[in-house]
Amino acid sequence: MKKAINIWSFQGKTLREAMETAARAGFQGIELAMDGSGELTPQTSSAELKDIRKAAEEAGIEIHSLASGMYWDYPFTSDDAEERRKALELARIQIRMAKELGAGAVLIVPGAVGVDFLPERPAVSYDAAYDRALEAFLKIRETAGEYEIQVGIENVWNKFLLSPLEMRNFIDEIGSPFVGAYLDVGNVLYCGYPEQWIEILGSRIKRVHFKDYRRAAGGLHGFVDLLAGDVDWKGVMEAFEAAGYDGWCSAEMIPAYAQYSDQIIFNTSLSMDRIFGKE
Repeated sequence: MKKAINIWSFQGKTLREAMETAARAGFQGIELAMDGSGELTPQTSSAELKDIRKAAEEAGIEIHSLASGMYWDYPFTSDDAEERRKALELARIQIRMAKELGAGAVLIVPGAVGVDFLPERPAVSYDAAYDRALEAFLKIRETAGEYEIQVGIENVWNKFLLSPLEMRNFIDEIGSPFVGAYLDVGNVLYCGYPEQWIEILGSRIKRVHFKDYRRAAGGLHGFVDLLAGDVDWKGVMEAFEAAGYDGWCSAEMIPAYAQYSDQIIFNTSLSMDRIFGKE
């Protein structure tokens, strides 16, 4: 397994500073994110992407994936046709940017039926959401194949693709070797078991997010540091071994430390070593 961390785990750092900190903490890779503002946006130029890639090389860390939080604002499943068009445009830009950054994958949120933490967004009918998302990813697979970038569809709290069976079938309907699952281990705990998702998705898993979750806390407050929640990490690792997955695992932490915020990066690195069986 390859150890990485997501850029959203950092607080108050430039991309270069975050990559240097991640490397010092012992991470092999980092997952950056295309956002609406900041250093990495849909408008970032090829020259700027080249500089970011160079900064990663100088830090001694690999940019293995490019995520984005913009699909909450522009979901593929929206009732608004313009929002759906914008989502597809963003996905194509994201895939191209990943290629220029030297990343092998992108993380894409497939849309939503409803989002509890965005109550202002109206709910969408489930069948319409499924049809719209499938239509979008049948187009995205062409861009993914053109750039040879793996597209990972993440399981998120979106009231959509709620079971591993549904996620498996959705991926199989897309029918591309470049489109699979970006499995978030912690997100599963809200209504399922990550070991079962791993077993059922198997070779469809393209990338993995590591988070931990404490069911008793509930809601977003349930996300805790690795090894402090209810994820059966031994069972998870056994399931990954059985599935033959030995690729990138990116910790996605909430940078909630009020003091010495960098410490969560170092703590997470050590916890991942224990999970991977390294002493």
